[in-house]
Amino acid sequence: MIAELAAFNAAFGVVKEFVANGKDLSDCFGLIGQMTTAKEDLKLKADKRGFTSDAEEFAALEQIKQAEDQLRELMQYYGRAGLWDDFVKFQAEARKARLLERNERIKKINQRWQYASIIIAGCLGIIGVYAIFMVASAVLAS
Repeated sequence: MIAELAAFNAAFGVVKEFVANGKDLSDCFGLIGQMTTAKEDLKLKADKRGFTSDAEEFAALEQIKQAEDQLRELMQYYGRAGLWDDFVKFQAEARKARLLERNERIKKINQRWQYASIIIAGCLGIIGVYAIFMVASAVLAS
């Protein structure tokens, strides 16, 4: 949790420096992407109860919210018109795409397990039939 929050804060600090030094926001979208990734990693850890307390989770998410508010202001003041709205829309679409991709991977893994179960059951069935045949042959031979 601390690593994700530190990554978020570091990226945000560099974004603020870029803008303070008169650089264009488009020069630091890679850093903004790092912020987004760190935020999502932090939320995943929160969902998995990676925090030691609810207060710690709240504080981390509140810190991110405040930084995002500052980022929104930077985009509104120094970016083109509608940049923040487009960014939020892009984030939502990217999140949906990642979720669909994750669900597809899970579906493929489950399908492979199902195939493996069928193969194992088939092999055990063949071994069982063979064992019955061997027992029957032994009984008939004696």
